[in-house]
Amino acid sequence: MPNTADTGPDAPLDVTPLLDDPYATYAALREAGPVHRITGPDGNPAWLVTRYDDVRRGLADPRLSLDKRHAAPGGYRGFSLPPALDANMANMDPPDHTRIRRLVAKAFTPRRIEALRAPVRKIADELLDAMAERGRAELIADYAGPLPITVICDLLGIPHRDRRDFLAWSDALITPDPNRPEAMKEAVGAMLEFYTGLIAAKRAEPGDDLLSDLIAVRDEPGAGEAGGEGSERLSEDELTSLAFLILFGGYENTVHLIGNAVLTLLDHPDQLRRLQHHPAELPAAVEEFLRYDGPGPLALRRFPKEDVEIGGVRIAAGESVLLSIASANRDPARFADPDTFDRGRDLSGHLALGHGIHYCLGAPLARMEAAIALEALLDRFPGLRLDVPRGDLRHRRSLRSRGLISLPVAF
Repeated sequence: MPNTADTGPDAPLDVTPLLDDPYATYAALREAGPVHRITGPDGNPAWLVTRYDDVRRGLADPRLSLDKRHAAPGGYRGFSLPPALDANMANMDPPDHTRIRRLVAKAFTPRRIEALRAPVRKIADELLDAMAERGRAELIADYAGPLPITVICDLLGIPHRDRRDFLAWSDALITPDPNRPEAMKEAVGAMLEFYTGLIAAKRAEPGDDLLSDLIAVRDEPGAGEAGGEGSERLSEDELTSLAFLILFGGYENTVHLIGNAVLTLLDHPDQLRRLQHHPAELPAAVEEFLRYDGPGPLALRRFPKEDVEIGGVRIAAGESVLLSIASANRDPARFADPDTFDRGRDLSGHLALGHGIHYCLGAPLARMEAAIALEALLDRFPGLRLDVPRGDLRHRRSLRSRGLISLPVAF
Protein backbone atom coordinates (compact mmCIF):
# COMPACT_ATOMS: atom_id res chain seq x y z
CA MET A 1 0.00 0.00 0.00
CA PRO A 2 1.43 3.42 -0.88
CA ASN A 3 2.36 6.02 1.68
CA THR A 4 -0.56 8.42 1.42
CA ALA A 5 0.54 10.86 4.09
CA ASP A 6 2.33 13.34 1.81
CA THR A 7 0.76 14.63 -1.38
CA GLY A 8 3.28 17.38 -1.89
CA PRO A 9 4.82 18.00 -5.31
CA ASP A 10 8.20 16.61 -4.23
CA ALA A 11 6.80 13.31 -2.94
CA PRO A 12 4.86 11.53 -5.70
CA LEU A 13 3.27 8.27 -4.66
CA ASP A 14 4.51 4.90 -5.85
CA VAL A 15 1.86 3.68 -8.32
CA THR A 16 2.95 0.03 -8.25
CA PRO A 17 0.14 -0.93 -5.81
CA LEU A 18 -2.36 0.55 -8.27
CA LEU A 19 -1.14 -1.98 -10.81
CA ASP A 20 -1.12 -4.93 -8.42
CA ASP A 21 -4.23 -4.28 -6.30
CA PRO A 22 -6.03 -1.24 -7.70
CA TYR A 23 -9.34 -1.22 -5.84
CA ALA A 24 -7.87 -1.73 -2.37
CA THR A 25 -5.26 0.92 -3.15
CA TYR A 26 -7.86 3.39 -4.37
CA ALA A 27 -9.86 2.79 -1.19
CA ALA A 28 -6.82 3.71 0.89
CA LEU A 29 -6.18 6.79 -1.23
CA ARG A 30 -9.79 7.99 -0.96
CA GLU A 31 -9.63 7.62 2.80
CA ALA A 32 -6.32 9.49 3.00
CA GLY A 33 -7.39 12.42 0.87
CA PRO A 34 -9.17 13.48 -2.31
CA VAL A 35 -6.10 14.37 -4.41
CA HIS A 36 -2.62 12.80 -4.52
CA ARG A 37 0.61 13.51 -6.32
CA ILE A 38 1.79 10.58 -8.47
CA THR A 39 4.00 9.81 -11.43
CA GLY A 40 1.47 9.18 -14.18
CA PRO A 41 1.40 6.30 -16.68
CA ASP A 42 3.25 8.46 -19.21
CA GLY A 43 6.09 9.11 -16.75
CA ASN A 44 4.98 12.67 -16.01
CA PRO A 45 4.06 14.06 -12.57
CA ALA A 46 0.30 14.28 -12.14
CA TRP A 47 -2.43 14.94 -9.62
CA LEU A 48 -4.66 11.89 -9.08
CA VAL A 49 -8.27 12.70 -8.11
CA THR A 50 -10.01 9.82 -6.31
CA ARG A 51 -13.42 10.81 -4.89
CA TYR A 52 -16.67 10.59 -6.82
CA ASP A 53 -17.90 14.17 -6.50
CA ASP A 54 -14.53 15.65 -7.46
CA VAL A 55 -14.09 13.27 -10.40
CA ARG A 56 -17.59 13.96 -11.73
CA ARG A 57 -17.12 17.72 -11.50
CA GLY A 58 -13.70 17.44 -13.11
CA LEU A 59 -15.02 15.51 -16.10
CA ALA A 60 -17.36 18.40 -16.94
CA ASP A 61 -15.13 21.32 -15.87
CA PRO A 62 -14.28 23.45 -18.95
CA ARG A 63 -11.21 24.77 -17.13
CA LEU A 64 -9.63 21.31 -17.40
CA SER A 65 -8.43 21.06 -20.99
CA LEU A 66 -7.66 17.95 -23.04
CA ASP A 67 -5.48 19.99 -25.38
CA LYS A 68 -1.78 19.34 -24.71
CA ARG A 69 -1.02 22.92 -25.71
CA HIS A 70 -2.29 23.89 -22.24
CA ALA A 71 0.37 21.75 -20.55
CA ALA A 72 3.02 23.68 -18.63
CA PRO A 73 6.41 23.99 -20.39
CA GLY A 74 8.10 20.64 -19.99
CA GLY A 75 4.98 19.31 -18.28
CA TYR A 76 4.12 16.78 -20.97
CA ARG A 77 6.91 14.44 -21.95
CA GLY A 78 7.22 10.92 -23.17
CA PHE A 79 5.64 9.03 -26.06
CA SER A 80 3.37 11.01 -28.38
CA LEU A 81 1.44 10.07 -31.48
CA PRO A 82 2.27 11.85 -34.77
CA PRO A 83 -0.10 14.71 -35.74
CA ALA A 84 -1.86 12.52 -38.31
CA LEU A 85 -3.08 10.22 -35.50
CA ASP A 86 -3.25 12.73 -32.65
CA ALA A 87 -5.71 15.30 -34.06
CA ASN A 88 -8.74 13.60 -32.55
CA MET A 89 -11.49 14.38 -30.05
CA ALA A 90 -9.48 12.85 -27.21
CA ASN A 91 -7.12 15.82 -27.43
CA MET A 92 -9.56 18.62 -28.22
CA ASP A 93 -11.72 21.23 -26.53
CA PRO A 94 -14.60 23.15 -28.09
CA PRO A 95 -15.08 24.41 -30.72
CA ASP A 96 -13.00 21.78 -32.58
CA HIS A 97 -14.31 18.99 -30.35
CA THR A 98 -17.89 20.13 -30.94
CA ARG A 99 -17.41 20.27 -34.72
CA ILE A 100 -15.91 16.79 -35.03
CA ARG A 101 -18.26 15.17 -32.52
CA ARG A 102 -21.24 16.53 -34.43
CA LEU A 103 -19.96 14.93 -37.62
CA VAL A 104 -19.25 11.55 -36.03
CA ALA A 105 -22.49 11.48 -34.03
CA LYS A 106 -24.35 10.90 -37.29
CA ALA A 107 -22.78 7.45 -37.42
CA PHE A 108 -23.83 6.47 -33.90
CA THR A 109 -27.54 7.27 -34.01
CA PRO A 110 -29.89 4.90 -32.14
CA ARG A 111 -31.26 3.68 -35.47
CA ARG A 112 -27.81 2.81 -36.83
CA ILE A 113 -26.81 1.06 -33.60
CA GLU A 114 -30.05 -0.94 -33.55
CA ALA A 115 -29.42 -2.00 -37.15
CA LEU A 116 -26.17 -3.58 -35.98
CA ARG A 117 -27.89 -5.83 -33.43
CA ALA A 118 -28.51 -8.77 -35.79
CA PRO A 119 -25.02 -8.61 -37.37
CA VAL A 120 -23.40 -8.53 -33.92
CA ARG A 121 -25.34 -11.62 -32.82
CA LYS A 122 -24.38 -13.37 -36.07
CA ILE A 123 -20.69 -12.64 -35.46
CA ALA A 124 -20.98 -13.86 -31.85
CA ASP A 125 -22.65 -17.10 -32.91
CA GLU A 126 -20.00 -17.78 -35.56
CA LEU A 127 -17.20 -17.28 -33.04
CA LEU A 128 -18.95 -19.60 -30.57
CA ASP A 129 -19.45 -22.21 -33.29
CA ALA A 130 -15.70 -22.25 -33.85
CA MET A 131 -15.09 -22.70 -30.11
CA ALA A 132 -17.77 -25.31 -29.43
CA GLU A 133 -16.06 -28.43 -30.78
CA ARG A 134 -12.94 -27.91 -28.69
CA GLY A 135 -14.73 -27.83 -25.33
CA ARG A 136 -12.42 -25.06 -24.12
CA ALA A 137 -11.20 -21.69 -25.32
CA GLU A 138 -9.04 -18.70 -24.49
CA LEU A 139 -11.93 -16.30 -24.27
CA ILE A 140 -10.03 -13.06 -24.91
CA ALA A 141 -8.26 -14.26 -28.06
CA ASP A 142 -11.13 -16.43 -29.33
CA TYR A 143 -14.18 -14.30 -28.49
CA ALA A 144 -13.92 -11.05 -26.51
CA GLY A 145 -11.28 -9.68 -28.91
CA PRO A 146 -12.51 -10.85 -32.33
CA LEU A 147 -16.12 -9.72 -31.70
CA PRO A 148 -15.57 -5.97 -31.29
CA ILE A 149 -12.76 -5.78 -33.84
CA THR A 150 -15.03 -7.44 -36.41
CA VAL A 151 -17.92 -5.11 -35.60
CA ILE A 152 -15.90 -1.90 -35.73
CA CYS A 153 -13.98 -2.96 -38.84
CA ASP A 154 -17.25 -3.77 -40.60
CA LEU A 155 -18.59 -0.37 -39.54
CA LEU A 156 -15.53 1.42 -40.95
CA GLY A 157 -15.19 -0.82 -44.01
CA ILE A 158 -11.77 -2.29 -43.17
CA PRO A 159 -10.86 -5.45 -45.12
CA HIS A 160 -10.66 -8.74 -43.22
CA ARG A 161 -7.06 -9.30 -44.31
CA ASP A 162 -5.89 -6.27 -42.29
CA ARG A 163 -7.53 -7.09 -38.96
CA ARG A 164 -4.91 -9.43 -37.53
CA ASP A 165 -2.22 -6.77 -38.06
CA PHE A 166 -4.37 -4.20 -36.28
CA LEU A 167 -4.72 -6.47 -33.23
CA ALA A 168 -0.93 -6.80 -32.98
CA TRP A 169 -0.43 -3.03 -33.29
CA SER A 170 -3.11 -2.36 -30.67
CA ASP A 171 -1.53 -4.77 -28.20
CA ALA A 172 1.80 -2.98 -28.64
CA LEU A 173 0.15 0.32 -27.68
CA ILE A 174 -2.06 -1.01 -24.86
CA THR A 175 0.69 -2.99 -23.12
CA PRO A 176 4.16 -1.78 -24.12
CA ASP A 177 6.89 -4.41 -24.02
CA PRO A 178 9.62 -3.14 -21.63
CA ASN A 179 12.13 -5.36 -23.46
CA ARG A 180 11.29 -3.76 -26.82
CA PRO A 181 10.79 -0.03 -26.30
CA GLU A 182 10.91 0.50 -30.04
CA ALA A 183 7.80 -1.67 -30.55
CA MET A 184 5.39 1.19 -29.83
CA LYS A 185 7.03 3.45 -32.41
CA GLU A 186 6.98 0.63 -34.95
CA ALA A 187 3.29 -0.03 -34.27
CA VAL A 188 2.41 3.66 -34.65
CA GLY A 189 4.36 3.88 -37.91
CA ALA A 190 2.58 0.81 -39.26
CA MET A 191 -0.83 2.18 -38.20
CA LEU A 192 -0.19 5.52 -39.88
CA GLU A 193 0.86 3.82 -43.10
CA PHE A 194 -2.20 1.56 -42.90
CA TYR A 195 -4.72 4.39 -42.38
CA THR A 196 -3.15 6.57 -45.08
CA GLY A 197 -3.37 3.72 -47.58
CA LEU A 198 -6.89 2.78 -46.53
CA ILE A 199 -8.17 6.34 -46.93
CA ALA A 200 -6.57 6.57 -50.38
CA ALA A 201 -8.26 3.30 -51.38
CA LYS A 202 -11.65 4.50 -50.08
CA ARG A 203 -11.27 7.76 -52.00
CA ALA A 204 -10.65 5.82 -55.18
CA GLU A 205 -13.48 3.37 -54.55
CA PRO A 206 -15.97 4.45 -51.81
CA GLY A 207 -18.02 1.83 -50.03
CA ASP A 208 -21.17 1.73 -47.91
CA ASP A 209 -19.31 2.34 -44.66
CA LEU A 210 -18.53 5.00 -42.07
CA LEU A 211 -15.03 5.78 -43.31
CA SER A 212 -16.27 6.43 -46.84
CA ASP A 213 -18.91 8.75 -45.37
CA LEU A 214 -16.28 10.67 -43.38
CA ILE A 215 -14.07 11.00 -46.48
CA ALA A 216 -17.04 12.42 -48.37
CA VAL A 217 -17.50 15.01 -45.61
CA ARG A 218 -13.79 15.81 -45.71
CA ASP A 219 -13.78 16.29 -49.49
CA GLU A 220 -17.13 18.03 -49.93
CA PRO A 221 -16.62 21.31 -51.80
CA GLY A 222 -18.06 24.59 -50.57
CA ALA A 223 -18.19 23.70 -46.86
CA GLY A 224 -15.51 26.16 -45.76
CA GLU A 225 -11.84 25.64 -45.11
CA ALA A 226 -11.17 22.23 -43.60
CA GLY A 227 -10.86 22.52 -39.85
CA GLY A 228 -11.51 26.26 -39.96
CA GLU A 229 -13.99 28.28 -37.93
CA GLY A 230 -17.55 27.61 -39.05
CA SER A 231 -16.40 24.69 -41.16
CA GLU A 232 -18.29 21.40 -41.24
CA ARG A 233 -15.31 19.64 -42.76
CA LEU A 234 -12.37 17.66 -41.44
CA SER A 235 -8.73 18.39 -42.07
CA GLU A 236 -6.72 15.47 -43.47
CA ASP A 237 -5.04 14.90 -40.09
CA GLU A 238 -8.44 15.00 -38.36
CA LEU A 239 -9.81 12.42 -40.78
CA THR A 240 -6.92 10.01 -40.22
CA SER A 241 -6.95 10.59 -36.46
CA LEU A 242 -10.68 10.03 -36.27
CA ALA A 243 -10.44 6.70 -38.08
CA PHE A 244 -7.70 5.69 -35.63
CA LEU A 245 -9.71 6.78 -32.58
CA ILE A 246 -12.91 4.99 -33.65
CA LEU A 247 -11.10 1.75 -34.44
CA PHE A 248 -8.73 1.73 -31.46
CA GLY A 249 -11.32 2.92 -28.92
CA GLY A 250 -14.05 0.68 -30.28
CA TYR A 251 -11.80 -2.35 -29.88
CA GLU A 252 -9.87 -1.70 -26.66
CA ASN A 253 -12.74 -0.73 -24.37
CA THR A 254 -15.17 -3.39 -25.56
CA VAL A 255 -12.78 -6.35 -25.41
CA HIS A 256 -11.92 -5.49 -21.80
CA LEU A 257 -15.57 -4.87 -20.89
CA ILE A 258 -16.57 -8.32 -22.16
CA GLY A 259 -13.58 -10.10 -20.58
CA ASN A 260 -14.00 -8.40 -17.19
CA ALA A 261 -17.74 -9.09 -17.21
CA VAL A 262 -17.26 -12.81 -17.89
CA LEU A 263 -14.73 -13.08 -15.07
CA THR A 264 -17.09 -11.24 -12.73
CA LEU A 265 -19.83 -13.76 -13.52
CA LEU A 266 -17.48 -16.69 -13.02
CA ASP A 267 -16.64 -15.18 -9.62
CA HIS A 268 -20.38 -14.88 -8.87
CA PRO A 269 -21.96 -18.15 -10.10
CA ASP A 270 -25.34 -17.29 -8.59
CA GLN A 271 -25.46 -14.15 -10.75
CA LEU A 272 -24.31 -16.15 -13.77
CA ARG A 273 -27.16 -18.62 -13.34
CA ARG A 274 -29.64 -15.78 -12.83
CA LEU A 275 -28.66 -14.13 -16.10
CA GLN A 276 -28.74 -17.44 -17.97
CA HIS A 277 -32.38 -17.83 -17.01
CA HIS A 278 -33.26 -14.13 -17.35
CA PRO A 279 -31.26 -12.75 -20.30
CA ALA A 280 -33.54 -9.72 -20.52
CA GLU A 281 -31.72 -8.46 -17.41
CA LEU A 282 -28.35 -8.36 -19.21
CA PRO A 283 -28.51 -4.72 -20.41
CA ALA A 284 -28.98 -3.58 -16.82
CA ALA A 285 -26.25 -5.96 -15.65
CA VAL A 286 -23.83 -4.38 -18.15
CA GLU A 287 -24.12 -1.10 -16.24
CA GLU A 288 -22.97 -2.82 -13.05
CA PHE A 289 -20.14 -4.56 -14.93
CA LEU A 290 -19.03 -1.11 -16.07
CA ARG A 291 -19.16 0.32 -12.55
CA TYR A 292 -17.70 -2.69 -10.76
CA ASP A 293 -14.71 -3.42 -13.01
CA GLY A 294 -14.81 -1.16 -16.04
CA PRO A 295 -12.21 -1.08 -18.83
CA GLY A 296 -11.03 2.51 -18.31
CA PRO A 297 -9.63 3.22 -14.81
CA LEU A 298 -8.52 6.76 -15.65
CA ALA A 299 -10.08 9.51 -17.72
CA LEU A 300 -7.83 11.14 -20.30
CA ARG A 301 -5.31 13.46 -18.64
CA ARG A 302 -6.33 17.08 -18.40
CA PHE A 303 -4.46 20.37 -18.04
CA PRO A 304 -5.96 23.30 -16.10
CA LYS A 305 -6.14 26.47 -18.18
CA GLU A 306 -5.84 28.43 -14.94
CA ASP A 307 -5.04 27.64 -11.32
CA VAL A 308 -7.83 25.47 -9.90
CA GLU A 309 -8.74 23.92 -6.58
CA ILE A 310 -9.88 20.31 -6.42
CA GLY A 311 -10.74 18.70 -3.10
CA GLY A 312 -9.10 21.59 -1.28
CA VAL A 313 -5.80 21.12 -3.17
CA ARG A 314 -4.50 23.95 -5.34
CA ILE A 315 -3.36 22.77 -8.76
CA ALA A 316 -1.41 25.17 -10.94
CA ALA A 317 -2.29 25.90 -14.56
CA GLY A 318 -0.70 23.42 -16.93
CA GLU A 319 -0.13 20.59 -14.46
CA SER A 320 -1.47 17.13 -15.33
CA VAL A 321 -4.71 16.02 -13.71
CA LEU A 322 -5.82 12.37 -13.75
CA LEU A 323 -9.44 11.73 -12.80
CA SER A 324 -9.82 8.19 -11.46
CA ILE A 325 -13.04 6.69 -12.77
CA ALA A 326 -12.22 3.34 -11.13
CA SER A 327 -11.93 4.99 -7.72
CA ALA A 328 -15.02 7.17 -8.19
CA ASN A 329 -17.12 4.15 -9.13
CA ARG A 330 -16.08 2.40 -5.90
CA ASP A 331 -16.61 5.46 -3.67
CA PRO A 332 -18.89 4.48 -0.74
CA ALA A 333 -20.05 8.09 -0.53
CA ARG A 334 -21.88 7.49 -3.84
CA PHE A 335 -22.45 3.71 -4.04
CA ALA A 336 -23.38 1.69 -0.97
CA ASP A 337 -21.20 -1.37 -0.38
CA PRO A 338 -19.27 -0.50 -3.58
CA ASP A 339 -16.97 -3.54 -3.59
CA THR A 340 -19.95 -5.86 -3.94
CA PHE A 341 -21.26 -6.76 -7.40
CA ASP A 342 -24.98 -5.91 -7.20
CA ARG A 343 -27.10 -5.80 -10.35
CA GLY A 344 -30.01 -4.33 -8.39
CA ARG A 345 -28.30 -1.15 -7.20
CA ASP A 346 -29.08 2.34 -8.45
CA LEU A 347 -26.51 2.79 -11.21
CA SER A 348 -27.52 6.22 -12.42
CA GLY A 349 -24.44 8.38 -12.38
CA HIS A 350 -21.68 5.78 -12.73
CA LEU A 351 -18.77 7.32 -14.60
CA ALA A 352 -17.37 4.35 -16.54
CA LEU A 353 -18.23 5.95 -19.88
CA GLY A 354 -17.44 9.50 -18.86
CA HIS A 355 -19.54 12.57 -18.12
CA GLY A 356 -20.12 15.92 -19.78
CA ILE A 357 -19.24 16.84 -23.36
CA HIS A 358 -16.60 14.11 -23.57
CA TYR A 359 -19.03 11.30 -22.70
CA CYS A 360 -18.13 8.26 -24.80
CA LEU A 361 -19.73 8.63 -28.22
CA GLY A 362 -19.57 4.87 -28.81
CA ALA A 363 -21.24 4.00 -25.49
CA PRO A 364 -24.50 2.67 -27.05
CA LEU A 365 -22.52 0.36 -29.33
CA ALA A 366 -20.28 -0.91 -26.52
CA ARG A 367 -23.28 -1.60 -24.29
CA MET A 368 -25.11 -3.44 -27.04
CA GLU A 369 -22.07 -5.51 -28.03
CA ALA A 370 -21.40 -6.54 -24.43
CA ALA A 371 -25.00 -7.53 -23.74
CA ILE A 372 -25.23 -9.61 -26.94
CA ALA A 373 -21.81 -11.20 -26.38
CA LEU A 374 -22.77 -12.29 -22.86
CA GLU A 375 -26.24 -13.49 -23.83
CA ALA A 376 -24.87 -15.62 -26.70
CA LEU A 377 -22.08 -17.04 -24.54
CA LEU A 378 -24.29 -17.95 -21.56
CA ASP A 379 -26.95 -19.42 -23.82
CA ARG A 380 -24.48 -21.59 -25.75
CA PHE A 381 -22.36 -22.77 -22.82
CA PRO A 382 -24.44 -23.11 -19.63
CA GLY A 383 -21.60 -25.03 -17.95
CA LEU A 384 -19.03 -22.27 -18.51
CA ARG A 385 -16.17 -22.42 -16.01
CA LEU A 386 -12.56 -21.37 -15.57
CA ASP A 387 -10.01 -23.75 -17.06
CA VAL A 388 -7.13 -22.56 -14.84
CA PRO A 389 -6.86 -21.76 -11.12
CA ARG A 390 -8.31 -18.33 -10.37
CA GLY A 391 -4.98 -17.13 -9.03
CA ASP A 392 -3.28 -17.78 -12.37
CA LEU A 393 -5.24 -15.02 -14.14
CA ARG A 394 -3.38 -11.79 -14.75
CA HIS A 395 -4.50 -8.31 -15.76
CA ARG A 396 -2.48 -6.09 -18.05
CA ARG A 397 -0.14 -3.90 -16.00
CA SER A 398 -1.59 -0.56 -16.98
CA LEU A 399 -3.13 2.37 -15.15
CA ARG A 400 -4.96 3.44 -18.28
CA SER A 401 -6.57 0.15 -19.30
CA ARG A 402 -8.13 -2.56 -17.13
CA GLY A 403 -8.25 -5.89 -18.92
CA LEU A 404 -7.22 -9.52 -18.69
CA ILE A 405 -4.22 -10.87 -20.57
CA SER A 406 -6.06 -14.15 -21.07
CA LEU A 407 -9.16 -15.94 -19.81
CA PRO A 408 -9.01 -19.74 -20.35
CA VAL A 409 -12.45 -21.34 -19.98
CA ALA A 410 -14.02 -24.75 -20.43
CA PHE A 411 -17.62 -25.73 -21.10
